[in-house]
Amino acid sequence: MPYTAADIARQLDGEISGEGSLLLTGFAPADTARTGDLTFAENEDYFARAERSAASAILVSNRFTSSSKVLIRVANARVAFAKVLPLFFPEPKFAAGVHPTAQLAATAQVHPTAHIGPLCVVGERAKVGPRAVLEGGDHVGADCDLAADVHLSPNVVLYPRTQLGQRVRIHAGTVIGSDGFGYVFDQGRHLKVPQSGNVIIQDDVEIGANVAIDRATLGATVIGQGTKIDNLVQVGHNVELGPHCLLCGQAGIAGSTKVGSYVTLAGQAGVAGHLNLGNQVTIGAQAGVMHSIPDGEKWLGTPAQPDRRMKRVFIALQRLPELLHRVHELEKRLR
Repeated sequence: MPYTAADIARQLDGEISGEGSLLLTGFAPADTARTGDLTFAENEDYFARAERSAASAILVSNRFTSSSKVLIRVANARVAFAKVLPLFFPEPKFAAGVHPTAQLAATAQVHPTAHIGPLCVVGERAKVGPRAVLEGGDHVGADCDLAADVHLSPNVVLYPRTQLGQRVRIHAGTVIGSDGFGYVFDQGRHLKVPQSGNVIIQDDVEIGANVAIDRATLGATVIGQGTKIDNLVQVGHNVELGPHCLLCGQAGIAGSTKVGSYVTLAGQAGVAGHLNLGNQVTIGAQAGVMHSIPDGEKWLGTPAQPDRRMKRVFIALQRLPELLHRVHELEKRLR
């Protein structure tokens, strides 16, 4: 659907520099933009490329000016970019109803506005809320509770008693509520500890593809409101994640660790069990966290250390070959 530059500026609380009636029919990066497209620029390099492009208008922060392009000025170009994309690329709509191949237990409660796609299974006493979408091949176990506007991509598995808050989105292949990894060693073998808890996922959480979140041994594994989890992440049993955390690809958190709000785990970071990470903690890529961390700190490396200390270690490691050479030369002189 086309929009005028003025329409988009109103949507973003922005200002127009140039012809507000300019019709925009698409959104594209500068390198592939065509006439009629809107593009965006958040720094000098992006802006130079956007000005040279065929795009008709540029979404920019307030400091840029142009004599050749219509500009839509906003406070933050990247935030505006995220807000404007759905205008040109709206999400598909899913009609209310239940596909003939879906299997709903007799005691399941499915809201009439929900969409239950092909080959989905909804277990006994499960609840599926208003406008929820189960795309296809999803398994919702007994006593699960899905709030309004939940969206499950294909082949998501929710074990029994999983609770999903409003607007939770889970991508394909993810498993929520599988057994926690709990064993005790007894008489020469690993004896399984029954995992009788569940998983609670609060409002506005998004979970990527092929994620595994284990249910608690007792009580609940909790994913806090607004948290975003990338693909291929493992969250262990009885973990509690605070609000608005970011877990990047292949990160892992072992059981019973408590994580504060606005915590970031970069790619392949690992956190041992029974730890406490404070609010606004950042863990660098491939770090191995073995200790609890106070609020606001950034840790790197394996085993992880505060960033300033670990950066000194990295610098020392880079100098190690030179140092070994010097030691070798000194040893030769002393022979």
